[in-house]
Amino acid sequence: MKTAWTQRRGTHGLFAPLLLALCFAPWKHERPPFSEAQPLLEALRETLPAELRDVEAKSWSDWLDRHDAETRARLQRGEEDTLVNLLLFGTSFTHQPRLTTAQLERLAEKEQTALVAAVRDRARDLVRAASAPTRDERLTFARQILVEEHGFDLRTPAGRDLAERYLLTSVARVFAEHASYARLLAAARASGDATQEFIARSRLYSQRGLSFDTQLPPNYAIEQALATLQKRGLLTAVRRVAIVGPGLDFADKQEGYDIYPVQSIQPFALMDSLLRLGLARADELRVVTFDISRRVNDHLCKAVESARHGQWYELRLPLDARTPWQRDYVKYWETVGTRIGREAPATAPSGLPLRLRALRVAPRYVRLVTPLELNVTVERLALAPDQRFDLIIATNVFVYYDLLDQSLAALNLTHMIRPGGFLLSNNALLELPTTPLRSIGYSTTVYSERPADGDHIVWYQRTEEKAAERKVGSVSTTSARPAKGAHHDR
Repeated sequence: MKTAWTQRRGTHGLFAPLLLALCFAPWKHERPPFSEAQPLLEALRETLPAELRDVEAKSWSDWLDRHDAETRARLQRGEEDTLVNLLLFGTSFTHQPRLTTAQLERLAEKEQTALVAAVRDRARDLVRAASAPTRDERLTFARQILVEEHGFDLRTPAGRDLAERYLLTSVARVFAEHASYARLLAAARASGDATQEFIARSRLYSQRGLSFDTQLPPNYAIEQALATLQKRGLLTAVRRVAIVGPGLDFADKQEGYDIYPVQSIQPFALMDSLLRLGLARADELRVVTFDISRRVNDHLCKAVESARHGQWYELRLPLDARTPWQRDYVKYWETVGTRIGREAPATAPSGLPLRLRALRVAPRYVRLVTPLELNVTVERLALAPDQRFDLIIATNVFVYYDLLDQSLAALNLTHMIRPGGFLLSNNALLELPTTPLRSIGYSTTVYSERPADGDHIVWYQRTEEKAAERKVGSVSTTSARPAKGAHHDR
C-alpha cells in the first residue's frame, strides 16, 4: 500500500521509497465518517470555527483534507523551533560557552537585544558549520532549513549574513512566544484552581509549530502510572501498544545536548518498562508508533531495518549534574533499558556538568517496533477487534492541539483501543458523552526539586460500547483532578 506520507515525502529523505513501503505496507488507514463526527461537532458547536458549524457529510471529507494539510504545515514551524534549541544549547558546532536555561531566562528578562547579542556568535558559528560538507545529522538538518527551505546561499558572505539574521529573528520570536505562554499560565494559576491550571497547560501550544523534540523524564512518569495500574489490578497484560508522537532527542528546550547522535527514546523506554514490570512478554509484544514527521519516521524505519541485519540501537541518556533530581528518578535513569539491552562505555565531554549513560538495545527488541505515518486528528488504523491496542501512550502531544483536535484525536484513538484498554497522557482531554473514553484516575510523578518539574499522567479507559451510550449534553474535561506542583514541558 502506498501511504499518503510516501506521496508527500520530500526529495531529501534518508531512505529509498521501497524501504518506506516495507515499513508501512500492511496497515490500512481510514477517516472518521461524518456520522461519527457529527455528535462530536454538535457537542463542541459553540467553540467550532465558522466553517465547521454547518458542515455536511458531503463537505466533511474536504475539510479533513484541508485540516490534515494545515496540521502538517505546522511541522515546519516546529522544526524552526528545534533549530533554535540547537543554536542555544549546542556545543558541537561552536567554541562559544554553552548557554543554560537560567542564563537565557535572565537575558530575556532584561530585553531582547541582550538576548540576541548573547547568541550572535553562536548563530555565526552554526551557519558556518552548516555551510560545510558534513555527515552530522543535526548540521544536515540546519542546512536543509537554511538552504532548501529558506533559500539562503551559504557559499557567499551575503547569504551567510542573511541566514544569521534569520536565526536571530527566530530566537527573538521563540522567546516572545514563551513570554506569552508564561502569561497564560500565570493567569490560570491565579485562579487558584489546580484542575483549570492543568487544563490550560494541556492546550498551551495549540497555535505553536509541531515539535518532535523529546527527552527521558516523561517515560519515568509513564512507568510509575503503569506500576500503579498494575498494583490496582486494572492492567494485567499488554500485547499491543501504540505511541503517539514518539519524537526524537534532537535538541530539546530544557538543556538539550548535541554530543551524541539523534535518537528516539520512548519506544524503547516503554518497552523496557512493560517487560520489567511483567506486563508484557517479548515474544508477544508489538510496539507501533504514530507520527507525521518524516524525520521521526525515517529514523525509526532505519533503526528497524538495521536491526533486521543484526545491528544494535545506540541510546545516550544524559543526566544534568546540577539539577536536584529526586532519588527515585536517578535510580530510574541508572536502570532504564537493562531489560532490553546492555551497557556501553560513555564519557561526557569535559567541561559539561553532565553524567552520561550509554545503552545498546538488542536487535530483537528494536524489531518489535513498527513506525507508521498517521495523523491522529484526521485518521486512524482500520483494525479488527482482535487487533486493537491494549495501551496507547501520548505524552507532550495533545498540548499542541486545541479542543477540537484533541476531541477528534480521542475519537480516532478510541477506535484503535480495545474495550477496557487504556490511553495514558500527561494532558487533560475533554470527555464527550459520544466518545467511550473516560478518565478513571491519575498519577503524579515529580522529577526534581525544581518548581513544577513533574507530570500528571491521566488514565483514560475505553468503556464498553453500550456503557458509553449517553445523551449528548454536558461534558467533562476529566474526572481526575490533578494536584498542584507537577508539570514538565517537552
